[in-house]
Amino acid sequence: MTRYTLIVGTRSWSSWSLRPYVALKATGAPFEQVDIRLRQTEAPTTREQILNYSPAGKVPVLKIDEENKVLTVWDSLAICETVAERHPEAGLWPMDAAARATARSYACEMHSGFPDVRDQLSMDFARKKEMPELRPETESQIARILSAWDVALAAHKGQFLFGNFSVADCMYAPVVSRFLTYGVETSAAVGAYMDRIMALPAMTEWRQAAQAEVDAAIV
Repeated sequence: MTRYTLIVGTRSWSSWSLRPYVALKATGAPFEQVDIRLRQTEAPTTREQILNYSPAGKVPVLKIDEENKVLTVWDSLAICETVAERHPEAGLWPMDAAARATARSYACEMHSGFPDVRDQLSMDFARKKEMPELRPETESQIARILSAWDVALAAHKGQFLFGNFSVADCMYAPVVSRFLTYGVETSAAVGAYMDRIMALPAMTEWRQAAQAEVDAAIV
């Protein structure tokens, strides 16, 4: 029997943790969860706690316990890829090879890009915040994301970027939350897509946990 354990950071802030959480939920596979409070400077610090699970010292981390052998997978995209590979029935990548290649490009662009969006529109999942004065680079990156979403939605004419829900949607789920937090203006098609992402059970559960953090005054 396979046991999954997903180690995540503070729900309000950890965009990287949200991505594989949504992917795992999409498979329907049960998993246990370990929550680690981020930005903890007193011993044991956040990094010290995470090092108990991964030498990389960052969340998220996925532990796969199978036949008394434990595999450790770290990094959001690596975990999403692993989950998709182990659960092909979930269809987390498009069946069509060309669409799959494009979906991977979308996921990887999110993984490696948009540094100014990350900097100026930091994730604060359970709150609404005022839009800061955006740098030109941030405005350009927001425009790129919105354009990419519009193009994918128009091309595949489904509920999600590539028709069915995929790893590409997992990778952009925290961006959806960021854009809602800061009130980014979108096209009608993108706005409807964002509503569908936020309505996912996994996103609802994450939002409830983030709100509980706010109510407990730990963020």
